[in-house]
Amino acid sequence: MTTAAVPARKATRREWLGLIAIAFPCMIYSMDLTVLNLAVPTLTRELKPTAGELLWIIDIYGFMVAGFLMTMGTLGDRIGRRKLLLIGAAAFGLASTVAAFSSSTEMLIVMRALLGIAGATLAPSTLSLIAVMFEDETERTFAISMWIASFSAGAVIGPLIGGALIEYFWWGSVFLIAVPPMLILLVIGPILLPEYKAPQAGRLDLVSALLSLAAILPVIYGIKHLAEFGLSGSAVASIVAGLVFGVVFARRQTRLADPMVDLALFGIPAFRAALAINLAGIMVMFGSFIFMAQYLQLVAGLTPLEAGIWSLPSAVAFTLASFAVTPLSVRFKPATLMAGGMVLSGLGFAWLALAPNLVQIVASSILFSIGFTPVIALTTGIVVGSAPQERAGAASAMSETSIELGGALGVAVFGSLGAALYRQSMAGVSVAGVDSATLAPARSTLGGALAAAEQLAPDQSAHLLQAAREAFMTGFHAVALIAIAGMVFCIAVALTTLRDAKPSAAH
Repeated sequence: MTTAAVPARKATRREWLGLIAIAFPCMIYSMDLTVLNLAVPTLTRELKPTAGELLWIIDIYGFMVAGFLMTMGTLGDRIGRRKLLLIGAAAFGLASTVAAFSSSTEMLIVMRALLGIAGATLAPSTLSLIAVMFEDETERTFAISMWIASFSAGAVIGPLIGGALIEYFWWGSVFLIAVPPMLILLVIGPILLPEYKAPQAGRLDLVSALLSLAAILPVIYGIKHLAEFGLSGSAVASIVAGLVFGVVFARRQTRLADPMVDLALFGIPAFRAALAINLAGIMVMFGSFIFMAQYLQLVAGLTPLEAGIWSLPSAVAFTLASFAVTPLSVRFKPATLMAGGMVLSGLGFAWLALAPNLVQIVASSILFSIGFTPVIALTTGIVVGSAPQERAGAASAMSETSIELGGALGVAVFGSLGAALYRQSMAGVSVAGVDSATLAPARSTLGGALAAAEQLAPDQSAHLLQAAREAFMTGFHAVALIAIAGMVFCIAVALTTLRDAKPSAAH
């Protein structure tokens, strides 16, 4: 006698309203990654940080988010995902308020670090709650697409709101953007969001939590140091130390009865393939976008607000394309849909490599952004759906960690490649009547060339800027070509390993 499968429960109005509530912290999480960049000139004038302190102000948020994601994902499984989300929202709102009124560089760095720790609770908690709230595969795929779209929406409105606030108020006002949405979440979250924690969850292993930080933070620091300053002993030592701690962390997980990371998940082909595609794809996208941001301001000569406006088309295209993922996922297998999207992205990168002007470069970014939409939506669903429900928090944290690590690798690898090609192209450039010492900054970075050009006569300045911008575009085009190779790799993994994968199949 066989028992008919029980159909998955359909989401009610409460779940769909809960999804809207979840979108608030996701938007703020995304906005806080970039909105401070617009405030840097004003902040520099008022707080007068050193170059190193300014780097920490900008980067410490991402460092702490990446370092604490895995710990927070596991903690949510143990104390309750809704509880952790609400605690994180309260901490994020409070830290944002204090950061807005920072009176010193040191105070702002500490507040940015606390924001990163609070931010690390948001992504894994919201994604793992979606896995509980939406049991139907089609509904879950749509919900994850909307979850991803909320991050894109944050990227869309962040530069616009931030630019307007800085223009009319003070630099700290960019932090206050986070406060109203977090207050709204604290009010409606307990009403709309379910609570869930893993049955018979053990205690959080503090040693594993510390080892995960010791593994992730030095690697990301070393990668960013390599991207900023080139090859150095301290950067290599930092990466090696992180990898060693990673090995110790992994070995400890195999000996624990209730590990922070269930390494058995990597025995699921769909799980590890989806993570690999996620990491490689995000690496390519972030590496390309860092060049796009520089192009808009340093080559096209746009202001930060104008650059934000020109960045809108690709972000809006990505957000709108998210709505098409669910109906397409009903008609096509995930591997087929992802492969088709990556073909589209590859064509976009090919166009980018040949694009001669601002309009075509922005158009190509729209194409590769649309193509990548089903990739991130479906791989996220496969990662979360491959894990048992009681480990969904840890699995979603691993998905988020792969995104953060992919982003750091993209900036470091592609940034280092672009910088090396720029320096190589500029090594033989000379300007009549200008000594080598004056040209040294121009031979290092495009920003240095713009600063040096301000001190030169008009004809000298024009010659230097033309050479510098051509050198930058050499690296930009090389990155676009490598991105095509990255898409080919992801297509191969999807078609060979994920042929039979479902977007949110439970194991």
